[in-house]
Amino acid sequence: MPNTSTESLNTTVTTSSVPTSPASASLASMPKDTATIFNPAKPNIARESSQADVSQANTNQPYHHKANHNQNRSIEQSSDATLANSATIDAPVNAAPKIGFVSLGCPKALVDSERIITELSRDGYQVASDYEGADLVVVNTCGFIESAVQESLDAIGEAISKNGKVIVTGCLGKEADKIRAMHPAVLSVTGAHAYDEVITAVSQHVPKPKRDIDSNYDPKIDLINEAGIKLTPSHYAYLKISEGCNHRCTFCIIPSLRGDLVSRPIDSVMNEAMALKNAGVKELLIISQDTSAYGLDLKYKTSFWNGMPLKSKFYDLCQALNDLGIWVRLHYVYPYPHVDKVVELMGEKKLLPYLDIPFQHASHSVLKAMKRPAHSENTLARIEAWREICPDIVIRSTFVVGFPGETEEDFQCLLDWLVEARLDRVGAFTYSEVEGAVANDLPNHVPEDIKQERYERLMTLQQEISAQKLQEKVGKTLMVLVDEIDEEEGIAICRSYADAPEIDGHVYVDDITAQVKVGQFLTVTIDDASEYDLFASYKG
Repeated sequence: MPNTSTESLNTTVTTSSVPTSPASASLASMPKDTATIFNPAKPNIARESSQADVSQANTNQPYHHKANHNQNRSIEQSSDATLANSATIDAPVNAAPKIGFVSLGCPKALVDSERIITELSRDGYQVASDYEGADLVVVNTCGFIESAVQESLDAIGEAISKNGKVIVTGCLGKEADKIRAMHPAVLSVTGAHAYDEVITAVSQHVPKPKRDIDSNYDPKIDLINEAGIKLTPSHYAYLKISEGCNHRCTFCIIPSLRGDLVSRPIDSVMNEAMALKNAGVKELLIISQDTSAYGLDLKYKTSFWNGMPLKSKFYDLCQALNDLGIWVRLHYVYPYPHVDKVVELMGEKKLLPYLDIPFQHASHSVLKAMKRPAHSENTLARIEAWREICPDIVIRSTFVVGFPGETEEDFQCLLDWLVEARLDRVGAFTYSEVEGAVANDLPNHVPEDIKQERYERLMTLQQEISAQKLQEKVGKTLMVLVDEIDEEEGIAICRSYADAPEIDGHVYVDDITAQVKVGQFLTVTIDDASEYDLFASYKG
């Protein structure tokens, strides 16, 4: 599977297998987009995941964590998530036409899917649970890397073969000619975040339900609450604060897919955040292409929210989100100097002390070739300063190995940097060409075998660092948020402030009581640690 290096690599497709033991299996057999593979220190928990096969049959079967925020949702999963939304329980069961939804790609695309499903539901449509029961299928595509393009084209083909009436939207929609050449039967093709166009296309091919089907039913009142429909569990949600990006990194085509930075006014963001809190969300995951650039395009315009003036600015937004009294986790933050003030909020316990920062490399020559923002910054000094301000801060990052022109000296610079930085969470990718990216034309491309060898060395090093850092937590108490419960084993699968859903580790809590529920906060004692997960006990 091809891989690339940007924070937008959240669009990679799922992998299907991992070695049975990192200690004994050949590292060359690892999927390239697998960031962390390990055996837990305690008995495994059998469970299902929509993102990867992580079922644990025995203690020799490794967990599979991903470096990226892949948020694919099948037609069945989209329906299940919609039905799980308590606001939909009063919808008429058989009256309205049903729309199937397949969502591929990163959290930003998932938010687009949520918005489209919410608007369709407000118009009275239902979400179908399978292709056969759908009057039409919407496929929200990813087009960031070639493997994601192929996955999207395959998903379109599957929807056409199993249903016949298909509308395509999302990042790959920018290449409408490619889609129509392979799948001429598609009814409509639109690009990313084209909400109104999708709604219009659906209504053209499947007319909106008539109100006289159920005279007592009003979709705008009975179906959707203010927070809208979410495709995540009810206790956490992604909050997109801006669209597009002003940077021109040589490996990235996001600006051509989603345009330049367009920030949402801060009152709009805060209204949605408050609605999500009121709907029961315990954790907000803040996403965009460049979160720390929020408001730049608006010239930090002042708006009013709850009667108070607020600037559409990164720091001001973080302050306002803190006032909601729920977990707030920041993703896709660049290491600009003004981030220091946000870290001060974390040190004051006003935000989760967690930063997702796509450093991508440490060699200045490689970063310059990538045209990375802040490539000239002394990031080690900045990390050290952040830890002085907030000793508990957790830093997650992604790196690319084998970028065109990367020498062994450049790569060793990255390894040395990691030893000094001691990051908490690291994902890595081998570089691959992305259609339309400037980096394709750079000289001195690295051979595939050398890319893979460097990837393996980096991940082996980071596994050691992660294991050391997690061992330091043994004996301490942590507050965790319950994501799942294995009732048969009496184990709660949780996350601490250090763990973002889908991509980071877990805290497995033994001997829970029947009173422990999903979405609940627990205070637990850490008893053990593996390379990437913690194991804890709960006294009730």
